[in-house]
Amino acid sequence: MILVCGEALIDLFVQAAEATEMPARAVAGGSPFNVAVGLARLGVRTAFLGGISRDRFGVFLAEALAREGVDDRFLVRTDRLSTISVVATADDGQPNYAFHGEGAADRSLQPADLPTALPDDIQALTFGSYCLAVEPVGTAYAALAQREQGRRVISVDPNLRLSVVGNLQRWAVAAERFYRTATMIKASDEDIRVAWGGRVSIADAATYWLSCGARLVVVTEGAKGATAFSGAGSVSVPGRHVVVRDTVGAGDTFHAALLAQLAKTGRLHPEAIAALELSDIRDLLAYATIAAAVTVSRSGADLPTADDITASLNPHPRG
Repeated sequence: MILVCGEALIDLFVQAAEATEMPARAVAGGSPFNVAVGLARLGVRTAFLGGISRDRFGVFLAEALAREGVDDRFLVRTDRLSTISVVATADDGQPNYAFHGEGAADRSLQPADLPTALPDDIQALTFGSYCLAVEPVGTAYAALAQREQGRRVISVDPNLRLSVVGNLQRWAVAAERFYRTATMIKASDEDIRVAWGGRVSIADAATYWLSCGARLVVVTEGAKGATAFSGAGSVSVPGRHVVVRDTVGAGDTFHAALLAQLAKTGRLHPEAIAALELSDIRDLLAYATIAAAVTVSRSGADLPTADDITASLNPHPRG
């Protein structure tokens, strides 16, 4: 089982204004929420740890997790309101986010809310997005990551949301707590560009993360593909050519697919990840790239099942 830690929120997709109205569509979302759903759809037992409101949106989020088969025993219910992320999609499919969630349910998790012990069947924990750096939830999750470091796989996706964190120096200090515990770090080239102000290359960022103790670092570059770095060296795979509807959820899909394949091949353990050969890593990247391509060919964060990925590899089966 994989325990996904972070926010579940409402993505409010807005369209162009019409006179005094702005049409919008409310969708369950949040990067960690998407990862949990993606893992479950890929057939991996998954649980979610995060603060979720008792308001109508929170009920909707909890029901959505349950419907996807995500274990809800670690949900922390609260009377605080749900975070709403307003999403406007640009012409190239790239989403722009504005978060409304100061003091909201997802940020209110306290160290006292953490489970005192995790079941033995939890093999990995994932952390990412703004809950790494806002308080008190950032400190709570950091304590959990530090407690479980070395005992289980810790996977971190910075998914840097500067509009929420606001201060890059504060983000860097907060994120460092998680980098130092990570078995695996999955990031985007945009994360690296924003975090270091364009002064650091992908390879330099990966070298830094490996020096923090990560056994595997994976950096995605959108349509260009992805590159992985480990003690064995580096390896890249190209992107897949698809018609892009939008890129919402692409990185989350990639993260979920990496973890799912590690789980399905019996490698979801710190030492097993450290021992991966470059050919194994290339296969991981290829699978995750295919999964992400399925998501970007759809509208919104509609993450694929294992059957969807198989079908994308064989789009015209012989009858």
